[in-house]
Amino acid sequence: MDDWETPALSPAFQSAWEKANRIGDEKKRNEQRSILLSDISRDHAFMLLFKRELTLREIEDYGLFDSVTNKVSSTKKPGRFVKPSAFEKIRLEGGGIEDLHPVENIYPGLIGIAVDYLTRLMTGDSPDSAFSVSLNGSDKVNARKQAEALIESVKGLEDDSICSAIRLAVFDTVYRAGEAAYVPVETICPDADTVENVRNMVWRSVAFLDIYGPKITDHLTFKGGYTGHVTSGDGDFLTKDTLWDFKVSKQTLQSRSVLQLLIYWRLGLHSIHPEYRDVKYLGVYNPRMNMIYRYPVADISDEAIEELDYSIICYPRE
Repeated sequence: MDDWETPALSPAFQSAWEKANRIGDEKKRNEQRSILLSDISRDHAFMLLFKRELTLREIEDYGLFDSVTNKVSSTKKPGRFVKPSAFEKIRLEGGGIEDLHPVENIYPGLIGIAVDYLTRLMTGDSPDSAFSVSLNGSDKVNARKQAEALIESVKGLEDDSICSAIRLAVFDTVYRAGEAAYVPVETICPDADTVENVRNMVWRSVAFLDIYGPKITDHLTFKGGYTGHVTSGDGDFLTKDTLWDFKVSKQTLQSRSVLQLLIYWRLGLHSIHPEYRDVKYLGVYNPRMNMIYRYPVADISDEAIEELDYSIICYPRE
């Protein structure tokens, strides 16, 4: 878990929780527990889990311990907050999807991760920083030395470097989805068309950042902004006035991608990191289409913000 320390129950919450559990009538006891769980903090939720004081039913009913991705997936009608069609669309020079090879022999998710991390490398990140999530994932399958050797071979955008980056992306999926997502990296063999597509998309991404950058920070986390309902999630990068998500996709902007970006924005504003207060736009860059989508946060309705804060992320009302 990102930026997380050993949890503890605050005296006020512990007192209220113990009082609720002393209620003799089961229905009233559950109602009081329900009130306390409706806007529970991240630390309190984890502490109750460690103390085995939460039931599986309560975890499911209140959507506790969700990642941003899971919260987005479980939200019905995600387009009700901001419609994708409301985003400004900007096509950059340098070709689009029609200028890439139409067939790749590698799973699209791995391609997206590789393009993202190679872009970070080509815009100033060290190899260890660019592929830090992959390194963490390799630990889960006892393959740290293999991952380190692959990182050592990533020197730029030569064919071998791109192949190593795609293989490292496997460890990223292990970190996020668990050991069941692992496939032996030696079985990942990108063909020439796939490698060339990755190279072209990275160069497009570098050109995008030359115009809209520089990056202020990447590998975004939201310490202080998480709750017991949204306990994890990491965004892509910030520029001076825009919170960006990086989507390597054959699809146009989707409503779930918009909701994901909205949640990141609200998590950032509630976090300990002051740089999110300077965000004026939410943006998505898709290097496969070479398309930018951008929306001013000032145009987000008060109703949407209230639902995001109190029904999706579940911050306590003041």
